[in-house]
Amino acid sequence: MERERIILGIDPGTNAMGYGLIACKSNQASLIKFDVVKTSGESFEKLSLIFNTILDIIDRYKPGELSIESTFYGKNIQSMLKLGRAQGMAIAAALFRGLKVTEYSPRRIKQSVTGRGNASKEQVAAMLSRILGEALPVGSLDATDALAAAVCHFLQKDASAISAERAYKSWKDFVAENPGKSKK
Repeated sequence: MERERIILGIDPGTNAMGYGLIACKSNQASLIKFDVVKTSGESFEKLSLIFNTILDIIDRYKPGELSIESTFYGKNIQSMLKLGRAQGMAIAAALFRGLKVTEYSPRRIKQSVTGRGNASKEQVAAMLSRILGEALPVGSLDATDALAAAVCHFLQKDASAISAERAYKSWKDFVAENPGKSKK
């Protein structure tokens, strides 16, 4: 009997950090929760809040894996450094609780969810509704970005399982199982 996996996705940020949780069983993913943590105060207060909030989320929902969006270089190096600190706190909290951590670039997350690496945040949110089979409330795009990180991780894991299941020993086997994909 297959066990249910719970994946926590994080879109790191020092002012607003999105998080999303999905439950995965077989090749199905379902939404548990997604939201945004707003922080205020001095830099170290924000980092402490991020760390403690991630610990609380892990303790409450018991995920086994963290999927987090990687930082990327923009025009402002100070913003990138702050984002890296926020990401580091989320990763540290996950490792402190023994979660497996995987990092994905924003482009890879978008590509996994929508098929296009340059998709807009709104397109990602719309596709998440389709994948998870439910209308997502209109809200913060930081929360849907975090949910996309979790779904990306689910799809990456599933892609390897699906390709292993559909291994063909010959071209003849492929044609026999996929009659509509070949021309005579």
